[in-house]
Amino acid sequence: MQTTPVRWTTDDLELFAGDRRNRYEIIDGELFVTKSPSWDHQSSCGNIVTVLNNWSDETGLGKAAIAPGIIFSDSDNVIPDVVWASHERLKYLLDEAGHLTGAPELVIEVLSPGEKNEKRDRETKLKLYSVQGVQEYWICDSIQRKVEVYRREQAALKLVATLFSQDELTSPLLPGFTCLVNKLF
Repeated sequence: MQTTPVRWTTDDLELFAGDRRNRYEIIDGELFVTKSPSWDHQSSCGNIVTVLNNWSDETGLGKAAIAPGIIFSDSDNVIPDVVWASHERLKYLLDEAGHLTGAPELVIEVLSPGEKNEKRDRETKLKLYSVQGVQEYWICDSIQRKVEVYRREQAALKLVATLFSQDELTSPLLPGFTCLVNKLF
């Protein structure tokens, strides 16, 4: 007898509304549960959002946020660590409740310890963000102090650079933005 796997939906997340210890995400109907991020993880997220928002304040081009939920569909509901979206795009992405309903230009994930967590960010989320139209995806590794930069090429996100501590991070999405990688950690 063959069993049909459970396909989770956004409505199912209400079952976990009182749980503050875990983070729940759904990708292609599969439920992913992770522990709340560590101090170092959240510190890196804070550093990233700070440098992005400082640049955004200078240019007036957009905004960055920590851990906003993105509801792509009933079966794809994720919580990236940091996102940046242009003001122009934000007008179309935010629903009445202030939730993102589509792909921001830039998504950043800070790796959490563990093989399953790393696989989710490097494979499952990379595929999701690619399919959904994210223009650029950064995977930040605070242990190795490096950033892997994926950019949209021929309708898919492709690895274009691996930057280390003393390298400068730039992006065609963010004109004039520059930051030493070690400032993110």
